[in-house]
Parts: sequence; structure tokens; C-alpha cells
Amino acid sequence: KRRPISWFVAQFLVRPSCRRTYKEYAGLFMIKTGAWIVVALFLASLGYICYHGAGTLSPSFLSSFPEKMMEEGGILPCIIGTAILSIGAMAVALPLGIVCAVWLNEYAKEGPLKKLITLAVANLAGVPSIVFGLFGLAFFVTVCGLGVSAIAGILTLAVLTLPIVINTVRETLSQIPNSWRESSLALGASKTQTVLRTVLPAALPGILTGAILGLARAAGETSAIMFTAAVVSTTNLPNSPFAAVMSLPYHIYVLATTGMNPDKAVPIQCATALVLLMTVFALNLMAFYIRQKSSKRPA
Repeated sequence: KRRPISWFVAQFLVRPSCRRTYKEYAGLFMIKTGAWIVVALFLASLGYICYHGAGTLSPSFLSSFPEKMMEEGGILPCIIGTAILSIGAMAVALPLGIVCAVWLNEYAKEGPLKKLITLAVANLAGVPSIVFGLFGLAFFVTVCGLGVSAIAGILTLAVLTLPIVINTVRETLSQIPNSWRESSLALGASKTQTVLRTVLPAALPGILTGAILGLARAAGETSAIMFTAAVVSTTNLPNSPFAAVMSLPYHIYVLATTGMNPDKAVPIQCATALVLLMTVFALNLMAFYIRQKSSKRPA
């Protein structure tokens, strides 16, 4: 039996359950629409980058220096500089992040200090990267006297990635059953022995995941190294921690904003972006694989 539109309107206005159903459908439709818009924009951007940059990508492009105002040549200094900055940042941030996460989850008692530190870590995770860049410029470059150098960029990126490591490791530690800790303590192990020999080995996949995610974040940062470590161009590979370096994201920025002939630099710019995207995608895929493999591991 066909019902008039007024009947459906009355049902919507009168029956709360019907009203909730319509709201749920509308909300689900908006979420799906937003998700598809994001996917479409990403695919369009990726298609543009691949179309203009895939032809330039070659072994010689990856193993040569920039030439002729960066309108020709390759990106070898950028690759090496990005590796130095990201790996160095994780070498500094990972131990500090693990220590902080272990203290917050295993040793710290509930109180104002723990709440303050947790709030500070959460706020740091949401701070824009340009703020970290200005902090690095003011503190590491100026106050500490490191100048625009790889070590200043490493320390700045370490501060930037520290909240990611802390949150990931702490989440992993919280998922380890308390019965494991209690069993270790019941066998006569101390608190420190329990953490070092029982908790941390069980949390190793999550720690590796946090390290890889932080590495991917550091590799893709531009603002944090713009004032602390990166230079527009160089003809030499870095031979000291106090030497400035080139990086993939900053190289893309320079190609897009400087140069006498920006159109001629588009293929190199897109090829560099493609290398950076593949690097970040590979790191995130590795983190996803480690997380999935650890979740399937029998307890």
C-alpha cells in the first residue's frame, strides 16, 4: 500500500526511533561521501605526480647531483640528507620516547604530575610543524650555537616525533596483560626486571611500529627543517654533523617557489615527490605489517 509523503513526515516528527534511523542514514551518507572525496583527491594528486614525474625517474636521477639551477640532474644529496635527518631524529627520539612511555605506564602514580605530562604530550602531538621549526631556530640554531646544520635539524625533528613515539609505545604497553607482570613479580623478579625482561620484549612490535611511524613523519617534514638544517643546493655530500644538508620535501618546496623557469622544473619536482611518497608509503606499509603480524601472534 502506497503511503502519502505526509505519513512519512509525521512518522519522522513523532517517532523517535524513526527519527534516529534517518539521522543515522544521513550521518553515514555524509561520512562515506567525505571518505570518497578524500580518496578521489588523493588519487587525482597521485595521478598528476605520476603522469609528470614517472618519465624523469631513473637510476641516474637517483644517483646524480642537481645541475643548472636544479632544472636538471638528480636528487642524490636530497636522498642522503633525508636519510640522515630522519634516522638521526629517531636515534634521539626513540630512547627518550621509550623511557617516557615506560615511566608513564609502569612507574608513575596517578596524580597531577602524570596528568600534566600526559596533557603536554597530547598537546605536542597537535602542534603545527612550523612551530617546531621556529623553536629549533630559536633554541638549537641560535641559543645552542649549532647553526643551520644536520644536528640542529635532527634535534628539531626528534622533538617533533617524540609525541608519536611516546603515544605508540604507551598504547602498546597498556595492551600487555597485567597477569604477565603479576606472574613475573610472583616468581621473585623486581619491578625493573619485570619491565626489562617481560614487558618490553612483549612490546617490541609496537615499539618498532612507533619508530617506523616517527621515521615516516620525520622524512616528510619541511617546515621543521626549513630554518634549521636545509639548504637550497649543494655540490658536496655532508661530511660533518654541523654541515647543512638538502632534503626531499624542502627540495620540492624550492623547485615550486624559486627558479627562472618553474614549468621546466615540474618533471623534477614531481619525480622528487614520487620518490618521497614511495618512501613514506613503504615505511607506513612496514609499520602496518608489523602491527598486523604482532596482533596475530598467540599470547
